[in-house]
Amino acid sequence: MNAAKRLEIFRRLHEDNPDPKTELSYSSPFELLIAVILSAQATDVSVNKATARLYPVANTPQAIHALGVEGLSEYIRTIGLYNSKAKNVIETCRMLVEQHGGEVPQTREALEALPGVGRKTANVVLNTAFRQLAMAVDTHIFRVSNRTGVAPGKNVVEVENKLMKFVPKDYLLDAHHWLILHGRYVCVARKPRCGSCRIEDLCEYKQKTSDD
Repeated sequence: MNAAKRLEIFRRLHEDNPDPKTELSYSSPFELLIAVILSAQATDVSVNKATARLYPVANTPQAIHALGVEGLSEYIRTIGLYNSKAKNVIETCRMLVEQHGGEVPQTREALEALPGVGRKTANVVLNTAFRQLAMAVDTHIFRVSNRTGVAPGKNVVEVENKLMKFVPKDYLLDAHHWLILHGRYVCVARKPRCGSCRIEDLCEYKQKTSDD
């Protein structure tokens, strides 16, 4: 895919949604961090339901740590893998208090040192909470990047690096949100909704299927 096509793709995505946001509910970097940890192999809807009960009771590292694993589990048991997630969140809260003064760190290295925080989670927090140039590649973004031809790659790190390189600079800060929403609602896994897609004429998947 050439640079002109990529530019037009992101120009249209921006035109349709000038101020894209994550669908996770949060009001602080800490709330976002916990929500993203909980969202692994779970839907944003299920996470939002759980945090809607949790955050009014405890929404700081100190308050959630005070709940303990069992106490926290009561709020998040509707989310998949809640036992291991509760342990990770409690340990993360302890580390935030003891090592970071109760604040969420703003570097990938420090974030990835927290239990339950991998590269993708760190990138979400850096980009969404702190507005840093970072690209979190989840299953939706991996699929869209490969299917459209915007940034094809064999693994998430390769796709991440290509997106950071190929997405036009003016659109890079919000590209994560546009791509994930496009994958969630239009370029879905089993049967992409090409007929209602704004970038159908620019997509290499559509061109391939037309040629076959």
